[in-house]
Amino acid sequence: MLWCDGRLVESGTLPFAMGDRGLLLGDGVFDTALALQGRVAFEDAHADRLAAAAQALGFSADRGCIVAAMRALAGTTTLAAIRTTLTRGPGPRGLAPPPEPKPFLFGSVAPARAALFFAPLRLTPTSIARNDTSPAARLKTLGYLDAVLATREAQADGFDEALFLNTKGRVACAGTGNLFAVSGERIVTPPGSEGVLPGIVRAEIVSRLAPALGLAVEERPLLPSELEAAEALFVTNSLRLLAPVTALGARAYDSAGHVTVRRLRTALREAVAEACGVGTGVLDP
Repeated sequence: MLWCDGRLVESGTLPFAMGDRGLLLGDGVFDTALALQGRVAFEDAHADRLAAAAQALGFSADRGCIVAAMRALAGTTTLAAIRTTLTRGPGPRGLAPPPEPKPFLFGSVAPARAALFFAPLRLTPTSIARNDTSPAARLKTLGYLDAVLATREAQADGFDEALFLNTKGRVACAGTGNLFAVSGERIVTPPGSEGVLPGIVRAEIVSRLAPALGLAVEERPLLPSELEAAEALFVTNSLRLLAPVTALGARAYDSAGHVTVRRLRTALREAVAEACGVGTGVLDP
């Protein structure tokens, strides 16, 4: 199911301008959100981030249309994985943006997989560096080829995802989410300046859930050696929610069994259910 121009479309394809800069140059941004029984989890945060990302790239977004698209798609299935994409629209040949862009907004939905919620991950480092010097590293832009290639390599080696370091050799993120290191009741995650996307679930944990549980939160540069020394690791994103890391290369972790990870998992489960107005059982596999 697709959404475009204010309506749902059952066809698998949409009319698309061959000169659209999102198609030709990756000049656009997107958002991925989870919806349960017709309601989008953390809807305001998703809409705000997508609109802010477009503004950072220099074109406007109609926030009301973004929300309308997400809500329309959310109502099509019980567990929904929603992708909302916004491009700068068509333009003349060349790199210079058109003086009066005509942004193009469209969305798609697929069934979310309950088995993915809170499921463990195996990570392996990739030699591809996350470019912390690029503004695009802190926006959810359409250019995901580094993550595509790194994921292909990781899965070929028997892992689920890649771990990215930045150009300074410090920890950045996983291929599709933010990374946290856990020691006791303290969690550490790299800040945006390290080339990190400001994840929606990341913000929920850092700003609300961890402080409410009395956990210490640090946003600071993180060295690979600190991951080796950590008691547990976990990755967050909007579809996996909180994924305990069971391995980083050859190093094994009992992240799912760590008391701090278990407490955060329970708190996030309740927060998502509350945001969607459902019982926590909806999140069970």
